[in-house]
Amino acid sequence: MELPLGQESVARTRKIVHVDMDAFYASVEQRDNPSYQGKPLVVGGSPNQRGVVAAASYEARKFGIHSAMPSVTAIAKCPGLIFVRPRFDVYRDISTSIHAIFKRYSNLVEGVALDEAYLDVTENRQNIPYASTIARHIKTAIFQETQLTATAGVSINKFLAKMASGQNKPNGLTVILPEQAIAFVEQLPIEKFHGIGEVTAAKMHSLGIHTGADLKTRSLLELTHHFGKAGNYYYKIARAEDDRPVEANRIRKSIGAETSFAQDLSDVGQMLQELDQIAQIVEQRLEQHEMRGRTLTLKVKFSDYRQITRGKTAIAPISEVDTIFEIAKTLFLSIDLENRSIRLLGISLSNLDNAKQTQVIQLPLFQNADITWE
Repeated sequence: MELPLGQESVARTRKIVHVDMDAFYASVEQRDNPSYQGKPLVVGGSPNQRGVVAAASYEARKFGIHSAMPSVTAIAKCPGLIFVRPRFDVYRDISTSIHAIFKRYSNLVEGVALDEAYLDVTENRQNIPYASTIARHIKTAIFQETQLTATAGVSINKFLAKMASGQNKPNGLTVILPEQAIAFVEQLPIEKFHGIGEVTAAKMHSLGIHTGADLKTRSLLELTHHFGKAGNYYYKIARAEDDRPVEANRIRKSIGAETSFAQDLSDVGQMLQELDQIAQIVEQRLEQHEMRGRTLTLKVKFSDYRQITRGKTAIAPISEVDTIFEIAKTLFLSIDLENRSIRLLGISLSNLDNAKQTQVIQLPLFQNADITWE
């Protein structure tokens, strides 16, 4: 199927390509070390050092291993699992080469991560009339120049392009045409929607929402009542609508991670263990982007959906996991839990700067705490 470019409609239809590298970090390690090929492998921290999985090969995924999983859990699922330390400098160099390929076709490239990007090819630099042709050219160039595979999705907006790229991995290409968009969303299981996690999907199931068609029957008022601000997003994507532009040169304002729990947590020790794992993921993401941050924000959502945030600003930049965890732990222990259970924990760092350009000097670590409540 082809998706033509440059044709006018009542509202000009955008042509969006989403490119997602296949098990990027793990595939790079398998490419560079042939002895790893065909074997279950994860990139991440050692299970002996409270590590976290940053990426899993497709062989490892067959055992139920995925990114953000504690390494000790991963090794329990697959005792023969190979652990490789991340080489973010290598991944960044490869990502730079891949983005150079993107720029051959469009100036509107929005990098989501080292291994993922959106391209708006409504108008493209080579005047190619079909978005699907551009996606094929990009996939071929990536493989020829890096020996790595990518999966692409093509459609009329970012949400649909993202969903399309998840349909046929690895090394696939899926096109959702304008006339197919609504039918595609209606038949999609709700847990497959981008932006709907395991916990939210479970709540939707409890409300009788199992597919996109079910979601579409719910009013905006009902969705915002049950899901807050996210309800507006769910209302739109149920109708295959997404007006977010592809933002070239988007400035990253924060880096963080959060976990929603399938069962609410009531034990403080377990909460701190989860917070430690989240700190590990945040450190990985800071290293991936070569960033450090000065303001750490802790996010806590209770079982009744009440949410609070607490923050602390440092004079010296923060990037090491031990520091991230200790600050988050201090903020967390300052909260009066009042015997309430918790459904979500998150840590983010803002006031970012480039780690390579940061001069490390000895300064008092904290300014006055900046505490906000929601």
